[in-house]
Amino acid sequence: MSEQNGSGPMVDVRQVTRTFRRGRIEVPVLRGLDLEMQRGDFLALMGPSGSGKSTLLNLIAGLDRPTSGEVFVGGAAIHKLSERRLAGWRARNIGFVFQFSNLLAGLNAARNVALPLLLTSISGKERRRRVALALDIVGLSDRARHRPRELSGGEQQRVGIARALVNDPALLVCDEPTGDLDHRTSDGILDLLAALNQEHGKTVLMVTHDPAAADRAGRLLHLDDGRLVESADGEAS
Repeated sequence: MSEQNGSGPMVDVRQVTRTFRRGRIEVPVLRGLDLEMQRGDFLALMGPSGSGKSTLLNLIAGLDRPTSGEVFVGGAAIHKLSERRLAGWRARNIGFVFQFSNLLAGLNAARNVALPLLLTSISGKERRRRVALALDIVGLSDRARHRPRELSGGEQQRVGIARALVNDPALLVCDEPTGDLDHRTSDGILDLLAALNQEHGKTVLMVTHDPAAADRAGRLLHLDDGRLVESADGEAS
C-alpha cells in the first residue's frame, strides 16, 4: 500500500458540538471539541462509556454530521459534503476496523476483502491485485479461499483489516479492534496496526477501553463529558 501524500493535518476538528434529541430533551455529547491529527499519527482515544468516543469517531469517518463546527479530513471539509458526495469520499478515504469483523459467512476471505471495491469502476484484474496485496499485508495470502467459519477469531479480524486496507485509505478508523479477542490474539492485531502505521505510513485513529492497547499508540487522548484531555507527556502510558 502506498503512503498517503499531502500537506496539512490529516484530521482537523474545529469547535465541534454534537447534540442528540430524546423526545423534547436535547442531550449534548460533544461540547466545542477541537482535535488535530497529523499524517502518520497513531492516536488512541479512551473514555468512559457514553463519553462520546464513538460519536467523535463517526464524525471523523463521515458517518455522522456535527450539530455545529467543522470537520476536515485530508483537507476535505466533510461537514459540507452532500450525502452522495460524502459516501463516495468515505469509500475512497476511510478504512473501517470494527470490534467484530462483520464478515459475510457465505463468502471466502478474498471475496469479503473485495467488497469495498465493488462500488468502484476498477477492472477485475486490478481488483484481484488489490485483494491479494491486502491479504499479503495482513499475512493471510494462504487463507484467501477460506470462509469465516474456517478461520480463527484473529484471522477473521485480519481479514477485516485487509478489507479496510483494500482501497488504500488515507485514514484507518478502528472502533475497539481488540475488544472481542484474547490477550495473545489482541497483541497480534496491535502489532499489525503498528506496522501499518510505521511501515506503510497509515494514519490510525483507535477507540479502546484497554490501556494495554492504548499503550501501543503514539499519542493518547481521554474524552470525558464531551471534551478531550491529553496525557501530560502526550504519549500513551
